[in-house]
Amino acid sequence: MFLEFHGSNAFAKEQAETVQELAADLGGSDFQWALKTEDRNKLWRARHDFAYAALSQRPGSKILATDVCVPISRLAQCILETKADIATTGLSMPIIGHVGDGNFHVALSVFPEDKQEMELVECFNHRLVNRALEMEGTCTGEHGIGIGKKSYLLQELPAAVEIMKLVKGALDPKNIMNPGKVL
Repeated sequence: MFLEFHGSNAFAKEQAETVQELAADLGGSDFQWALKTEDRNKLWRARHDFAYAALSQRPGSKILATDVCVPISRLAQCILETKADIATTGLSMPIIGHVGDGNFHVALSVFPEDKQEMELVECFNHRLVNRALEMEGTCTGEHGIGIGKKSYLLQELPAAVEIMKLVKGALDPKNIMNPGKVL
C-alpha cells in the first residue's frame, strides 16, 4: 500500500508516523516512508512498474488497462466484490488503486490470440464496470473512455453524450475528425 501525505514536512512526518503505528498495530510490516523527493520517487517506482510486474507473472501476455472509480464510501465493497469476481476467472489479475479518490485498476494480463480467455476477460470487465456504475461510480477514473468503454459512457451519461454529439456536429460537420471512434 502506498500513501502520500501533503503539507509541511513536519505534518507529513507526523502523519507517516501515525500511519506506521496503526499499520504495526494491525500486523503491517516493512513500513517505509520518505520526505526527500528522490527517496519518494524510488518508493513510487514500484507503483509505476505495476503493469510490468503483472506481465512478468504471465510471460508473453499483454496488458489490457481498465479502471473504475466509485465513491470512497463504496471502495472497499467494490474491491472485495471485484476480488471475489477475479477468483471465479482462474486468472491472476492484480489490483492497484488510488484510495484517496476511489479509483482502482485491474491489470488484465492476457493472451489476445486466446479467444476463450479474451471472452472471459471481456465478461469480467463488463461486470467490473457495471459494478462500479451500480455503486454510483463511473466506468473510468483515469484512462478515459476510448473505443473500449464508449457503450458504458452512453449507459452512464446518456444526456451528456447527446450534448457531445451536438458539439462534435458543430465543430466537425463533415465528421472527418475520428469518425465513429466515440460518437
